[in-house]
Amino acid sequence: MNNDEPNQGLRCIADIAKSFNKEVDFKIYNVRAKNELPDLSYDIYISSGGPGSPLEEGTWRQPYLDLIQNLWDFNKNSSEEKKYVFLICYSFQVVCDYFQLGEMKPRKSTSFGIMPVHKTKEGIKDRMLDGLDDPFWAVDSRSWQLIQPRLKVFKEKGCKILSLEKIRTHVEYERAIMAVRFSEEFVGTQFHPEADPVGMYAHFSEAVNRQKVITNYGEAKYNDMMDKMDDEDKIIRTYSVILPKFITEAIHHNTHQLIS
Repeated sequence: MNNDEPNQGLRCIADIAKSFNKEVDFKIYNVRAKNELPDLSYDIYISSGGPGSPLEEGTWRQPYLDLIQNLWDFNKNSSEEKKYVFLICYSFQVVCDYFQLGEMKPRKSTSFGIMPVHKTKEGIKDRMLDGLDDPFWAVDSRSWQLIQPRLKVFKEKGCKILSLEKIRTHVEYERAIMAVRFSEEFVGTQFHPEADPVGMYAHFSEAVNRQKVITNYGEAKYNDMMDKMDDEDKIIRTYSVILPKFITEAIHHNTHQLIS
């Protein structure tokens, strides 16, 4: 979903997938730039982040939403085999808007850096966040946000809010929703659980990328991000827990169904 914009997210997701190369094969589809979409034959779908407005009306949008709906319906109608879906940042925004879970609004200013993320009561109990502190730390890069949750819709669909953005006592803005469990098999995060500290450190150490961050966000933000990059209790832990756990769960479920 990166629309051919260079970033580290796609590489990070591919690296995590490669770590399961004995159990799975994977293929990358260029959804927004080339209108490429997978069919329903896969067991696991990871939909990446990307730049731009989640309300964009590109030619890719309806086919992508049709895929999401077909995967949702498949799980609803199948008692055994399931399709596992993980939605990251931009994809999370698109699907939250599609399911009408709340208001999708542009932020007053872009959030960028390594930020604390707070668990809700549901998040404390949820297996996806098990093994992470409260708050835990994640890479946050967004110009849009999901706020004002429609709790009736959440209840009707069986969705749960798992985490919220950092507490900001100095402003009166509503805290954004940072993670949702849509169902047992569908989950999504506004933050970037795929962020690999080693690759990101190398990327942002390059002069051109360093200057881009400083120009857009300031030198203090850049230095703060780099200082937190390799802390063991921050994005290293988030990277090692969330997506690997999601893939492992999907593999175990579908392997069990094949054996049964």
